Formats: sequence, C-alpha cells, structure tokens
Amino acid sequence: MTDNAIEIHGLKKTYGATGRAAAKEALKGIDLTIPRGSIFGLLGPNGAGKSTLINILAGLVVKSAGSVKIWGFDQDENPRQSRAAIGVMPQEPHLDPFFTPAGSLDVQAGLYGVPRNQRKTAEILDLIGLTDKADAYARSLSGGMRRRLLLGKALVHSPQILVLDEPTAGVDIELRNMLWQNVRRLNDEGMTIILTTHYLEEAEEMCDDIAIINHGEVIVKDSTANLLGRLDSKTLVITPETAADLPPLPDTITGQKLTDGTLTFTYQCGITPADQILSLVRDAGIIIKDVRTEEPHLEDVFLSLTSSR
Repeated sequence: MTDNAIEIHGLKKTYGATGRAAAKEALKGIDLTIPRGSIFGLLGPNGAGKSTLINILAGLVVKSAGSVKIWGFDQDENPRQSRAAIGVMPQEPHLDPFFTPAGSLDVQAGLYGVPRNQRKTAEILDLIGLTDKADAYARSLSGGMRRRLLLGKALVHSPQILVLDEPTAGVDIELRNMLWQNVRRLNDEGMTIILTTHYLEEAEEMCDDIAIINHGEVIVKDSTANLLGRLDSKTLVITPETAADLPPLPDTITGQKLTDGTLTFTYQCGITPADQILSLVRDAGIIIKDVRTEEPHLEDVFLSLTSSR
C-alpha cells in the first residue's frame, strides 16, 4: 500500500461524436496523486473535465486510456474493491421519493453488500441530522435535508475516500456549516476527502492540497499555502482621518480611491515595501485613521491560472 489514496496516470477520456456534435476530448492525459488522509480540492471552470474525472473514479464512465488506482486497487484489475473504497456525494439530488431516509440508507448499504448486522443506518442518520426524519418519505424532505441524505448514502459502506461534488451549491448557511463540521470529523477519523466546488473561499479554508484542471489537463497541483504564495502581491487599505485624494504613485504601485473615501494601494512585496506606501501617504499630508493589509485569495490565484488559457 502506498501513501496515496488515489493514483492516476495518463488518464484520457474522449466522448465519441453524436449527431452534429464532434468527438470531444474531455481528459487529455491526467497525472494526479491524492495523499491519504488529506482534504483535497479539485477545482476548475465549467467544462474543465472535473465531472468526467469524478465519474471515472466512481465507475460511472469508462476511461479511454490510462490507469487509476483507488486505495491501492487498480480499477481494471480489481474493479469491485476499488469502487468499494470510494463514496460519492453527487451534485444533483436523485432520490426515490417513496423511500424513507432510513430505508434509503438500508437499501444503499445492501447494494454494496454490507451485512445487515454491520449497517450503520442509525449512526449515519445522527451524523447528518436526520434522526427525527428517519421514517418520513424522501419526497417530504426539504432541499437541504435531501442533500444531507445524499451524504449519508455515500457513507453507508464506510468508504476510505469520500468525494463531495459541489456539496454546498444552493444550500443555506446552517447546512453548510453542518456539512463542514461533518467533513472535518470524518477527516479526523482518517477518511480522505475530495472536494469540488465553485465557492473558492471554501476550498481555501478546507483543503490541504489543491489541483486545478482546465481544458482536460491539470495545470497546477500544490498545497493551498503554496498556491496562495504564488501571488507576490498585497493590498494596503488606508482610511484617512479626513477626505483625501491619492498621492502621486510610482508605476510599481496601483492606487484606487473607493466611494467610502478609503484609499487602496496594491503592490508586489518583493519590489515595494509597505513602509514606502505609508511614507508617500504621510508626505502628502494625509493623516491615517486606520490601516490594514489584504492578502491574496485563492480566487485570485485561480483566475490568474485559468483566465489566460
């Protein structure tokens, strides 16, 4: 067994031509390793190939070329073991409206071959906060409750790896916080989490490592901290004591006066020290009431890597 939960080499997927649509190469030779026990972000713009990759991992889409190992099991040589090692919470809620949450979890566990005396239906219902809805029909559940049930169904066979595909899309703050608490708890217990999301602030907060996919290729994979460190820029935000205009600035500093009177100065740390900006402000006769520094966010890194491709 390796230290990686997932190992992907040379993974390709081409969807054949249909009607007037030409053949589409969705994945162009993906190489990717995901460490065991990590919370791993899989990010990319719409159409980048994320869903295709997840569906291949889940065994729902047949790859065109390459190799995939899940928890040490080759997907071609040991398909049953590799699928048993992974649970997927899909983006879209597809539930049988005539099953109760308890019945839904029980049936799902049976499909995975979990013996009745080893099923954790009650424990999972408690984890996802649906104990009081255990015997309610799924059609009577709210949208947020249905998403919780999707998480529960992904956990019935106690997978070593959990894939969350846009888990917080369209959910309220309470459910979002509950989901992240559960994810942290599962990860603390040793489960590897793979997260795809368009809410980049969530990925920045939750993920240890991140891979960004664009046009079917991995364009970067690194720790979240290293990715944020790629942008050597900061913004100094100054609130003047009284109304003031921007002082004259060198080309290395970009200034802006906001509608509330705040002055912002964006600069590269390796070129311009913050003290130089403060000196320019003081020399212009501006009295500083408050000052703060804004660090770059994952969204800035994401846009810098994908917008030019």
